[in-house]
Amino acid sequence: MNLTNKHFLKLLDFTPAEIEGLLNLSADLKMKKKKGIPHRMCEGKSIALVFEKTSTRTRCAFEVAAADLGMHPTYLDPTGSQIGKKESIADTARVLGRMFDGIEYRGFGQEIVEELAANAGVPVWNGLTNEFHPTQILADFLTVREIFGSLKGKKLVYMGDARYNMGNSLMVGCAKMGMHFVACAPKKYFPNQELINACLSVAKETGATLEFIEDPMVATRGAHVIYTDVWVSMGEPDSVWQERIEELSPYRVTMELMNNAGAECRFMHCLPAFHDLKTTIGKQIHEKFGITCMEVTDEVFESDRSVVFDEAENRMHTIKAVMAATLVGATV
Repeated sequence: MNLTNKHFLKLLDFTPAEIEGLLNLSADLKMKKKKGIPHRMCEGKSIALVFEKTSTRTRCAFEVAAADLGMHPTYLDPTGSQIGKKESIADTARVLGRMFDGIEYRGFGQEIVEELAANAGVPVWNGLTNEFHPTQILADFLTVREIFGSLKGKKLVYMGDARYNMGNSLMVGCAKMGMHFVACAPKKYFPNQELINACLSVAKETGATLEFIEDPMVATRGAHVIYTDVWVSMGEPDSVWQERIEELSPYRVTMELMNNAGAECRFMHCLPAFHDLKTTIGKQIHEKFGITCMEVTDEVFESDRSVVFDEAENRMHTIKAVMAATLVGATV
C-alpha cells in the first residue's frame, strides 16, 4: 500500500487491498495509543479542518489524531472561511494548499471536496458530504473486524433512508470488502440506480452480495450488524419530519429486529442518535408527533448489543491512519 499524497474522497477510489491496509494501520495505531507508544510520524506538519457542517466526532477525531501524530490542526467553522461565499472553492484550495500539508472538508456536495482536491496540491480528506462519508465507514469496519474477526461475508443491514451518505458509503464499502449488504426501506429510500450499478460491478470482483428489501423481518434475518442513522439529514427542512416519521417508523431498530437477526447481531449507528428525550430536538419531536424515539429504541441503544461508542472511538484511530498514510506513506 502506497497512498502518499493520495486524496481520501470516497471508497470507490480505493482497492480492497488498500482499504484493508488502512484498517490494519488503524489497528496498529490504536494499539500504540492504548499502550502509550508515541507515534508522532507527521511531526511539524499542519492541517486545515474546513467544516461547513458542524460535528462532535469528526472534529474531535481529526484534532486528537493530528495531535497524536505531531501535527497542528486549524479549525475553520462555517463562519471561519470565505469558501464558496467571497472566494471560490478553487481559490480557497490554492490558498490553503500553500499554508497547510493537508485539508479536511466536511459539508455539502461531493463536487466541493472533489474541486478542493483538484486544486489544493496537498492531500484532501472527506469528513462528510451529502453523498459519501468514507472516514465513518473505516471506523465501522474496524469495529466489525474487532467483533467478528473479519469482514468477508458478514451481513450488514442498513435500516431507513439509504439514499444519502451513510447508505451510499456502507453499500460501497460492503461491495469493496466482499460483504453482504442489505438496504431495508421503502423503495423510494433505496440508493440511486447509478451507484447501485457501480457497486454491483465491484461485487462481481469481490464476491459481495447486495440486496434491497422492504420487509424488515426478512431483511434482518441472520444479520451480523443492523445499522441505522437519523431520518432527517443536516441541512434538510423541518417540513420533512412528518413524512419521514410516517414512512420510516416501521424501520425503527427494535429488540424484536435484533432478536430476529440472531444472538450475535450487533447494533451500529454513526451518531448522534434520537433514542430518548434527552435532546432539544428529541423533545420537540415528541411534543409535535408524540413519539419517544425515532430510528432506534432506547432499549436497543443502551443494550450490550450496541457498539456505537466503540465506533465513535474508532473514528479517531481510522482518521489517524488516513492522515498518516496519505501524508507520509505510513503502513504496518
